[in-house]
Amino acid sequence: MNIEVALRELLHPIVRWARRKSPWVLHYNSGGCNGCDIEILDTLTPRYDVERLGILKEASPRHADILLCTGPVTRQSRDRLRLIYDQMPEPKWVAAVGSCCCSGGVFQGAYNVLGGVDHVVPVDMYIPGCPCRPEAIIDGLARLLELIQ
Repeated sequence: MNIEVALRELLHPIVRWARRKSPWVLHYNSGGCNGCDIEILDTLTPRYDVERLGILKEASPRHADILLCTGPVTRQSRDRLRLIYDQMPEPKWVAAVGSCCCSGGVFQGAYNVLGGVDHVVPVDMYIPGCPCRPEAIIDGLARLLELIQ
């Protein structure tokens, strides 16, 4: 039993280091104008090269560490967002990108909009803007990586 505890204590810092150095992000649009989606895709291009921070886009929630959400949460997307969040393994983090995702934005008060993503899942990093610039997204992700440490 003591060998298992010692091995776990030895590997724990290595696992934390690996999580901080190579997070995988999953992008989810809960509904909106797609302005922030275009900026997230722009962030992943060679011009801004977010891969230099070790951040890679992942297509499966089962392999992702960070959930990047854009757009306000609608009644139709609420259950899907919760399902995706529940499918992600622990530890997991959520970043709300754009004004709509943070608070509901210009869609706030509409009959089918519940508000920001924090109404459905816990949010670790808010990145405001309409649309949010790639530099702000990179800065928000870098700050989130500092929180992961």
